[in-house]
Amino acid sequence: MEEEKPGLVIGKVYLIPTTLGDNAPLEVMPISVKGTIERIDHYIVENEKTARRFIKRVSPSKSQPDLHLQSLNKYTNPEEIPSFLDPCIHGHDIGILSEAGCPGIADPGADVVRVAHERRVKVVPLVGPSSILMAMMSSGMNGQNFAFNGYLPIDNAERKKMIKSLERLSRDKGQSQIFMETPYRNNKLVKELIRTLQKSTRLCIACDITLPTEFISTKSVHEWSEIEVDLDKRPTIYIIHA
Repeated sequence: MEEEKPGLVIGKVYLIPTTLGDNAPLEVMPISVKGTIERIDHYIVENEKTARRFIKRVSPSKSQPDLHLQSLNKYTNPEEIPSFLDPCIHGHDIGILSEAGCPGIADPGADVVRVAHERRVKVVPLVGPSSILMAMMSSGMNGQNFAFNGYLPIDNAERKKMIKSLERLSRDKGQSQIFMETPYRNNKLVKELIRTLQKSTRLCIACDITLPTEFISTKSVHEWSEIEVDLDKRPTIYIIHA
């Protein structure tokens, strides 16, 4: 762990939300995000190309050659992560950018935040769109007791077992269960949910949140079984409540 030295200025880690799709950033985020991006030159990002594009959209006049970007994704060696915060120790603020939504939520940025706390670096979360919370807000389900479960298993048998387990947990604890799927598997998952869940279980499908094509609807599984919905390649959040 880094020890603070007298008089040493330690930079902060800013968790900077990004858009959930191809809409204008300041339509869904406060102006403070723009101010933060204009100040910061050091970033930890999932994808350098999309991060640079986002920064340019928020602040077109910002100098791209002055940016220092570190990539954090499934190919990153975990042993390298502590060094990503070295700029903070030298007085520079760092911004963390997710591919979509809020860093640290269903996002590898959480690993950096953990190290920041270990090194006593202040973490500052900024306001922005979270598909998980926005889906929960608009679902009409239990906002007092809910759980996010990430992605369901890919294996068919394991996925069916997980769906039944989440339904049982919801029924026993009165807890709404939130999960997501890789967009190109959405239509397959909807069919499986309809086959596996009890007909009376409520299912919220929240798709393309904040985009012009936004679709959010909560119905019983029986009602969904009588409707055709095309979610192919569209970012979607699912919530069930038994």
